[in-house]
Amino acid sequence: MRIGIVCYPTFGGSGVLATELGKALAQEGHLVHFITYQQPVRLTGFIPNIFYHEVQVPTYPLFDYPPYETALASTMVDVIKNNNLDLLHVHYAIPHASAAYMAKKILEKEGKNIPVITTLHGTDITLVGKDKMYAPVVAFSINQSDAITAVSNNLRDETYKTFTIEKDIQVIYNFVDVQRFNRKPIDAFRKVIAPKGERILLHASNFRKLKRVQDVVKIFYEVQKEIPSKLLFVGDGPERQVAEELGRSLGVGDEIRFVGKQEQMEDILAIADLFLLTSEYESFGLAALEAMAAGVPVISTNAGGLKEINIDGETGYMGNVGDILTMSTKALDILRDDEILKGFKTRAANHAKKYDIANIVPIYEALYERFL
Repeated sequence: MRIGIVCYPTFGGSGVLATELGKALAQEGHLVHFITYQQPVRLTGFIPNIFYHEVQVPTYPLFDYPPYETALASTMVDVIKNNNLDLLHVHYAIPHASAAYMAKKILEKEGKNIPVITTLHGTDITLVGKDKMYAPVVAFSINQSDAITAVSNNLRDETYKTFTIEKDIQVIYNFVDVQRFNRKPIDAFRKVIAPKGERILLHASNFRKLKRVQDVVKIFYEVQKEIPSKLLFVGDGPERQVAEELGRSLGVGDEIRFVGKQEQMEDILAIADLFLLTSEYESFGLAALEAMAAGVPVISTNAGGLKEINIDGETGYMGNVGDILTMSTKALDILRDDEILKGFKTRAANHAKKYDIANIVPIYEALYERFL
């Protein structure tokens, strides 16, 4: 198959999932064409069967805001025609689904039908999509897609609740390459972070308010009172400074390290003992799944789709949003005893195998086949 994938090229879950899916499809022999405004961060090195097409957005004095959606639709048309693509798979509804609809209608005038698959990832529905300035276009473009998928049951239900959707939404869970995350920890790396054998807690996100990174610091503060520990923050974003200031005010700033955006998460997760995800909402929680694949138990909120992947008492524990006491108590329950921690690590790794890339990619391939 010749597949066009449209996504955001950033560290967010939708871009990561789209890129990893494209790489997996390429390994299966399909020709995959990425269409976006810059090369996706997970698309590194030369990979046979993968092509990248940059969306160029010319700037003119007439426009206060460059019309990216129009440029994207035009680029889609050009790539589809010149590479004879079989279908488009767009990730994140805004603005990819509406741009795909425009491209589809242009091509219909030229006698070519291009099926469009839209995958919903989360805030395109639960946050941005609810904005009255975008909602009519979001609903229309989703309904005009040939097939719609969502990354969790929770997101599917939220979509039906938020919009009048006239088609079935198929749930296809996010996935992880279990083999990639099955790494032995680098002892030298761990000793740099925790020279005295401290426990290592980790959080990874884009540091938006939705992630509630202050809660991560507060949980760490409570854990640190009883168990010598270090906290690693991976990623960057608007709430980083707030987290840094809170750590200093609580007197644990020296035990916290911010390492910025990282592509090789498997090497960092390999040295972690516990992953913290305190989000106000997660449609799925891909970061938590990657942690489990690396054998790292998860302390998370029970918001959104997290309860579909983090099994309370088995792969970690959950608490209500903002419930620092419960989440810190449960973190201590895991970290106090080496054998208990080992059990959680094993169960987390085993549970992640359910979402292995080898199990999920064939579901997408079967979906594509329906339209060819």
